[in-house]
Amino acid sequence: MTILIIAEHDGAALKPSTLNTVAAAARIGGDIHVLVAGSGCAAAASAAAAVAGVAKVLVADAAHLAAQSAENLAAVVVACVQADAACTHLLAPATPFGKNVLPRAAALLDSSQISDVTAVEAPDTFVRPFYAGNAMARVKSADKIKVLSVRTTAFDPAAASGGSATVQPVAAGADLALCELLGREVVKLERPELTAASIIVSGGRGLGAADKFHAVLEPLADKLGAALGASRAAVDAGYAPNDYQVGQTGKIVAPQLYVAVGISGAIQHLAGMKDSKVIVAINKDAEAPIFQVADYGLVGDLFTAVPELVAAL
Repeated sequence: MTILIIAEHDGAALKPSTLNTVAAAARIGGDIHVLVAGSGCAAAASAAAAVAGVAKVLVADAAHLAAQSAENLAAVVVACVQADAACTHLLAPATPFGKNVLPRAAALLDSSQISDVTAVEAPDTFVRPFYAGNAMARVKSADKIKVLSVRTTAFDPAAASGGSATVQPVAAGADLALCELLGREVVKLERPELTAASIIVSGGRGLGAADKFHAVLEPLADKLGAALGASRAAVDAGYAPNDYQVGQTGKIVAPQLYVAVGISGAIQHLAGMKDSKVIVAINKDAEAPIFQVADYGLVGDLFTAVPELVAAL
């Protein structure tokens, strides 16, 4: 039995989400193969070969894979699956990258995708959330190729070193020319990446304005070495960019510490952060739903409480 993982990488290094996906694959059992597809991705392939538990790294390196478009990448993925008669599972992280590529690959393989897997009970039985995480479904798949996207916060990452996988080049196929990347704007963050941060400070609509969002939260984030996050309401109001959004329609996070400031706790927001190890909530409304999941709650004016907290740190 072979499990193929589509690696998320930037050419030079693996994204942390790939390590979580390897950990999920280890729960299934079998040989773990990792596909690294891109252009000039030798360094990422070497990093994948060093991951504990990985048996083989497949490398598809070609200029037309530089953009990692779903059309071209899915064709490579399907070819790799079909070339390995022992392949039974195809995995990718449930990140924007995985959500872009995996459904197309599943359709080409005539398989039903099982999304946001949070637990593996057997090689054919998986657990996934629905109703914004308020219920869990146990799904048993009879597909020949089981296609899974993995909720990365549900699995501790595999060790990035200690492995000695073989590296094997594979055909990159032809450019399908179904889409063209006209440009890419990469946001350079001075703070930790939201999905990889161990501490997150998030703000909600209670902050009232974009300037207040940054003036109140940035000093606290600086003191804690934290990433900045936001509720959907704050993003919709223009207080913070889309990259900051935490929740069912944003990013799913599970840091060691999550500080929610001025966030009421809508269901869709809780779905994205309730697995955090410690949750601290600051809100003037004592009945706010966020206090139902918080380990520590402070009822008070955030414009007074947060500066006092910063001064005390």
